[in-house]
Amino acid sequence: MKRIPVMTAIGARPRARRAYRLGTGAAVAALVVVAAGCGGSSTSPPAGQATPAGHKGGTFTILANSSFGQADPAQNYTLEEWQLLIDTHDGLVGFAKAGGAAGNKIVPDLATSIPTPTNGGKTYVFHIRHGIKFSNGQTLKPSDFVTTFERQFTVPGPTSFYSDIVGASKCSTKGCDLSKGVVANDSAYTLTLNLTAPDPELMDQLSLPFAFAVPASTSMKLTGNNVPPGTGPYMWQSYNPNTQAVLVRNPYFHVWNAEAQPAGYPNEIVEKYGLQVSDEVTEVLNGQANEVYDGDAIPSDQLSTLNSPKYAGQVHVNTLTADYYFALNTRRPPFNNLQAREAINYAANRTAYIKIYGGPSLAVPTCQVLPPNFPSYAPYCPYTAGSSQTKWTGPNLAKARQLVQQSHTAGMKVVVDSQNDQVSKGIAEQMVSDLNAIGYKASTQLLAAGIQYTFVQNSSNSSKWNVAYSQWYQDYPAASDFLNVLLGCGTIHPNSDASPNIAAFCDQAIQSKINQAEAEGATNPSGAAALWTQVDHADTNAAPWVDLFNPKQIDVLSHNVHGYSWSPQWYILIDRLWLS
Repeated sequence: MKRIPVMTAIGARPRARRAYRLGTGAAVAALVVVAAGCGGSSTSPPAGQATPAGHKGGTFTILANSSFGQADPAQNYTLEEWQLLIDTHDGLVGFAKAGGAAGNKIVPDLATSIPTPTNGGKTYVFHIRHGIKFSNGQTLKPSDFVTTFERQFTVPGPTSFYSDIVGASKCSTKGCDLSKGVVANDSAYTLTLNLTAPDPELMDQLSLPFAFAVPASTSMKLTGNNVPPGTGPYMWQSYNPNTQAVLVRNPYFHVWNAEAQPAGYPNEIVEKYGLQVSDEVTEVLNGQANEVYDGDAIPSDQLSTLNSPKYAGQVHVNTLTADYYFALNTRRPPFNNLQAREAINYAANRTAYIKIYGGPSLAVPTCQVLPPNFPSYAPYCPYTAGSSQTKWTGPNLAKARQLVQQSHTAGMKVVVDSQNDQVSKGIAEQMVSDLNAIGYKASTQLLAAGIQYTFVQNSSNSSKWNVAYSQWYQDYPAASDFLNVLLGCGTIHPNSDASPNIAAFCDQAIQSKINQAEAEGATNPSGAAALWTQVDHADTNAAPWVDLFNPKQIDVLSHNVHGYSWSPQWYILIDRLWLS
């Protein structure tokens, strides 16, 4: 979904979307027992049904430790903003606003239907709905999408999702001409997308905020803290990354497909920044606010309080398709050496990391990129004590120390970069301990959550760190969203804050398999799935990361919040919540 760079994420998000994290504490196991029944639930009206008038009104207030940084939807890659953008903007198609498995369904949004491709899977003709207006009163036209897609390259966006559009290969920050790839007919109200090759994941990619429509007059450069007008039920009244974001109703909105974009319940949605997470929990439980942002790490001493039967209806735990990991800087010593990368993978004490995060009921150790219950996942862990290679059982320090000596990197200084919240700091300190135990001289470098992810992405900062803590949550349910976006050669963007391949890892043999899997996705899905499994295991063997664990996520709401819905794509659906 997204990294949630601290979630971001969101963790980037992610996709950087911002990270979902919890503190330590034995209370976690009991907490999960109480709350697990809520996972993926939906007590709002099913997608496609009208919003009850009696549920409308009020101000829904979210408390977040920090903001999501850059607000321009062409570049922001955080779950924190995406959870708001899905209420203010729309794409040609979208994931259904529904809880549970129904939330993975792609439905028509600004297009009247999902087209069948022609030209060997390379051409899609969308019929655009009439009578839809942006929040500034301007009428939506097919030509608005030309600007939307061209901005992905002039801003630029942080991914290569739309690089198969005809003309995209010649685009840059200096300019972009997609006139042959994104063909708008404002008279017929059609939009034609022409691709250079079939893309079986195109509908997933068009459902992401990067493809959400903005007016044709929108600047081709970053809009800073100003979010361009959208077509959703809400609009951005203001955003100050130091204080708060305020969403109010879009006076021009009307429901055209309630499955994609219902009217929403709250009159206003406010996200406030700056409180300590412990204070966020206290205020929400006291009814002074409505939600603890689900990317904030809840301190362990508050988990026993949340486990109380008094709050059973206010605490929801859900399993996530996500990775928590340390990216190893392959640009410079010691981790430009494969043996050094293997060494820290053998040394990583994943039990300790999980304890810091919140315990085994909220995380499962992993050595590989793809998360469990995800397409093409096959369990694999070569970096463990014992002979099994299907699961992690414990560190192998003897093997790790041997590899450090063989790599001739013993005694080198190693900088571990992380966010500065309590849980991230603890995880970074554990990595320092693991590195020191095998012969390195490690130290932490702690940065504010709002800047850490962009800092480690930018190659101009690569000399300042060796190991970077990060998190990734699916953009959509496809193996490429992890294996190509995070470790593909095409997502290394030098000197850019939007380079999701933090490790700067590029293996041409692995990339060849990625390209083959992408090419076969439309015509040979089973063959492509097998290739993705091979890529996952090859990446694991190449060790550009130290994979730590796959997490679960907790939502904490005030007592007067009703209609909880959790989507596997967007997680908590804010506009589906109503206040009493």
